[in-house]
Amino acid sequence: MLKDVTIGQYYPTGSIIHKLDPRTKILFTTAFVVILFFINNLWGYLAVFGLLAIIILMSKIPVGYILRGIKGLVLIILLTVILNLFMTPGTIIASIGPFNITMEGAKIATFMALRLIFLVIGTSVMTLTTSPIDLTDGMEWSMRFIPFVRRFAHELAMMMSIALRFIPTLMEETDRIMKAQKARGANFETGNIISRAKNLIPILVPLFISAFRRADELATAMEARCYRGGENRTRMKQLVFAGRDVAAFVVMFVMVVGLLATTMINIPLLFPV
Repeated sequence: MLKDVTIGQYYPTGSIIHKLDPRTKILFTTAFVVILFFINNLWGYLAVFGLLAIIILMSKIPVGYILRGIKGLVLIILLTVILNLFMTPGTIIASIGPFNITMEGAKIATFMALRLIFLVIGTSVMTLTTSPIDLTDGMEWSMRFIPFVRRFAHELAMMMSIALRFIPTLMEETDRIMKAQKARGANFETGNIISRAKNLIPILVPLFISAFRRADELATAMEARCYRGGENRTRMKQLVFAGRDVAAFVVMFVMVVGLLATTMINIPLLFPV
C-alpha cells in the first residue's frame, strides 16, 4: 500500500499539461476543488469525470498510476459511504436488520464517494505534472495575494514543497523498515487492533529518527549554500504566462460556468434532485 502513494511525486512526460505555468495549474486546481463542493447532481459529476479524463489523456500519465493513489483511501471512502447510507433519514428503500437505507442516504453516499475520488485524482494530477521547484515558485506567487501571508510567502511555499517532496521518501523508508522488522520476525498482519498498534512501535521509532536526521542534513545543506529565505532572492527560471496558459484560463472559465450550470439541471438521473 505504501507504494500506492502518488501525492508529492513527479511523473515527467513532456506533455502540454506539464508545460503549463505552475501558477495556471494551481489556480485551475483551486477552482476545481472549490467548484466540486457545489455540484449537487450526477450530471455535474459526469461532467467532472469527462474533464478529468481529457486532462489525464493530455498529460500522458498512465491511468493506472493515477488510480493507485485512491487505494489508500478505500477504507475512508467505504466508511463515509456506510455512515451516510444508514444514518441519513428519508424515504426508506431497503432494510438490513435494524438499519434502513434511504433514497437521500444513497444519494449523499454516492456524491461523497465521487467527490473524494475526484478530489484525490484532481490534486494528484497537479503534483504529478509539476516539478517540486516549479510548484514552490507557483505557490509563492499565489500566496502573495493572501493578506497576512504574503510576507512569509517564500518560506511557507518552501516548507510545503519540502513536505510534498519527502512524502515518497518517507514512504520508501517506512517500507524498508517494515521489511527489516519482518526479517527479524515481526508480525504486522495478525492480532487485534491494540496488538497491531503495539507492533507499529518498532517502525515509528526508527522512522522518526530517520526523519529528524534527514531534516538536520537538509538544514545543514541549505545553510552551507547560504540560503537566507526569499528576500532579494532571484530565480534561474522566471515564470511567464504563455499562449497555452491563456487557453487554459479559457477552459477554466468554461469549466466553472459549465459545472455551475449543471447544478441547475433538474433532469432525474438515477437519483431525483
